[in-house]
Amino acid sequence: MKVIFERKKMIEAVTPLMFNKQKMTDSMSSSSSAGNKSSIIEGILIDAREDGVCVLTSVDVEKGVRLSVETQVEEPGYYIINAQKFIQTMRVMEGEFITLTVDENLQACISSGKSTHKMNALKGEDFPATPRLVTEDGFVIGQAVLKKMLSKIMHAMAYNDARPVLNGCYFRVTENRLLAVSCDTYKLARCSSEVAIENKNEDNSALNFSFIVPSKTVGELFRFLSDDEEKTVRVYMTRKNIVFQIGEITFFSRLIDGQYIDYDRIIMNNHRIFMTVDRSNFVAALERASLVTEEKVAGNMRAQVKLTLEENLLKISAISTLGSTYDELEVGHEGENLVISFNNRFLIDSLSATDAESVKISMTSSLTGINIEPENAEDGVSELFMLLPVRMRE
Repeated sequence: MKVIFERKKMIEAVTPLMFNKQKMTDSMSSSSSAGNKSSIIEGILIDAREDGVCVLTSVDVEKGVRLSVETQVEEPGYYIINAQKFIQTMRVMEGEFITLTVDENLQACISSGKSTHKMNALKGEDFPATPRLVTEDGFVIGQAVLKKMLSKIMHAMAYNDARPVLNGCYFRVTENRLLAVSCDTYKLARCSSEVAIENKNEDNSALNFSFIVPSKTVGELFRFLSDDEEKTVRVYMTRKNIVFQIGEITFFSRLIDGQYIDYDRIIMNNHRIFMTVDRSNFVAALERASLVTEEKVAGNMRAQVKLTLEENLLKISAISTLGSTYDELEVGHEGENLVISFNNRFLIDSLSATDAESVKISMTSSLTGINIEPENAEDGVSELFMLLPVRMRE
């Protein structure tokens, strides 16, 4: 294989492929191609084709990215190159163009001008099989719309829960409505919105998809999406996989198999105590409290903040070996007075998930979860963030 490419253009292309390359080792060698799966996962598959296109693919155990780069292909080939070493070498090389060659002994050579760097490669045939990236069914949605929805539910995602379905976000897509739910047993986020969704079902059947996307995939998807309201993402699905076509990037992932939790049953709807408060002022007070609450004790974070609701006054206090803090906010209040404690960072995250100027917080007791909702919801939009309290320390 021999290809010549623009250095800056290739660096820009490879960077999105580095999502799963943070824990690299230097063990990539030709002798490992038979059994060292980690070495293959640490690599980028470079498929240099006769039509002058290099298809680059990167995968980990649950997701992957594929994109194409225009290059000058003098000899086509199909090899795996260590991702981290490849991009590091390109960054320190000088010159506008770089030549990459891989010989029959699996020796990769990256050269520019008088500079040459060699490394081991692996056979492309050893690269993990990727799912079929085009299906008959799917939909098209605005990137900015999907990104905004993800920003509201990502804080409540679980990563290592014993229940696999919680280690992801649940989505339901119907005609012009998108629902997203996440839950990590301490926090729950449920958001639904009327959005423009283009039906791409082959048989023109009504949109009715539900699926669970792994939490790590959601985090990477958020990074790929644009805030440009003119740009769209096309989504394809199979029984086990989901594919996002984002411009020139094809991002694919496995789906989590299983029945998602009955989130509507978990959410309390019979609260007796209600508080309305300016969200920005509340978050600012909690951020000040975090100077005290974010104290590490024996490797754990002690992050408890106490809220005392008395008439139309909310008292925010915290104490630790770092010091103490106290704040007061004027609020709207209906029902009994209440003293309740939360993990301060969880409370900040839940409040920050909404864009509303004022939020309504529904409560019952110091031991039951609270609901956080916009005081004045937008038409066609429903947001609810549930958070469990913590037991107050003496």
